[in-house]
Amino acid sequence: MQTVRRAIVIGNGFAGAENQCIGLVRALGLCHKFTLYRVSRPRGGINDRLHWLPVSVHKKLDHAVKWIRERRCLGKKLVPLPAEGKDVLEADARHIAKVARDTFERDGPILVVASGRDTIAVASSIKQLVPENVFLVQIQHPRSRLHRFDLVITPRHDYYPLTPEAQKQIPLFLRRWVTPRKPPDKHVVLTVGALHQANSVALRNAASAWRDQMAILPKPLLVVSVGGPTRHCRYGRDLATELTALLRSVLPTCGSLRISFSRRTPKIVSEVLVTELSNHPKVYIWNGEGPNPHMGHLAFADAFVITADSVSMLSEACSTGKPVYVIGAERCTWKFAYFLKSLQTRGAIRPFTGEENISENWHYSPLCDTEKAADEVIKALDDRGWRLQPQ
Repeated sequence: MQTVRRAIVIGNGFAGAENQCIGLVRALGLCHKFTLYRVSRPRGGINDRLHWLPVSVHKKLDHAVKWIRERRCLGKKLVPLPAEGKDVLEADARHIAKVARDTFERDGPILVVASGRDTIAVASSIKQLVPENVFLVQIQHPRSRLHRFDLVITPRHDYYPLTPEAQKQIPLFLRRWVTPRKPPDKHVVLTVGALHQANSVALRNAASAWRDQMAILPKPLLVVSVGGPTRHCRYGRDLATELTALLRSVLPTCGSLRISFSRRTPKIVSEVLVTELSNHPKVYIWNGEGPNPHMGHLAFADAFVITADSVSMLSEACSTGKPVYVIGAERCTWKFAYFLKSLQTRGAIRPFTGEENISENWHYSPLCDTEKAADEVIKALDDRGWRLQPQ
């Protein structure tokens, strides 16, 4: 029986996708034995409008545009753009396959975990090049040809297009183009929400790291996490104004309130909350400087208010078993609405109305998607005759 002692994570540069991979690797006990590679897509300027192109085509087009610009700017001094993730290796399928092949006899097989549309081509190429040396897990639905992967882990709401409710929303002539087209097969693992790193060990570590700053805060502590609008959850200043009013209503029942924004939060949204609430003695708003308090918030919060657009933040909060209130759910459509409905059916979330008593506690079965997904990976490895190195 071969023993899996190491892992490779293939990310796309977005925290939401990469955290899912790392969360799974940590749950499998390989947190100190993985290497992160990244599929980098050109960003900025016109590149942000070309994200629908395959990465390989996008890079060639970006290279051509840069060459034209350089020809036009001969003799002028160009200011280089800052390199994002310069310490992370570029994901090259042939290089990773060679590493897996050359080290197999000495170190055994490699668990490859990838997430995000841009990683699919690289991850599946690795599997094609060295099928006997790697076990490939793709997180998030790869849309087609699932046989390219040993295991696919994806939220149940990715299969929303197959439900009778969704079929009614799709014009008949478009149904053959909407994915997925088939129900999940035996090597697809369905979760409720997104995988993440906020397990019990991580929260204990966060509680220790943030104790001096957060343990002294008056209780109950309400944490507000603001994401950003998406194609299926649209909002702007209007939601920020509504959220501000509702938070003012519950402040009398709060001991303290902490607000944080994600990278996706528009300035027009954050400015409303900062302008209206930053001077209140019970309110602290993280300004984005210094260590991110997100894990500390998960560890010390007594309740959460989260915007409906973020599957990741909702999944993390609902894994704590603490009350989670959601704002903006009525603005979400398609599979996002389906996901929110599934959480509400489980009793994990409630709509934020401004009439809540934040000291009130209510219970539900916490989400444990990451641990369940890890168990399925272990079973799939066992079926192949492989095992994880004993921890």
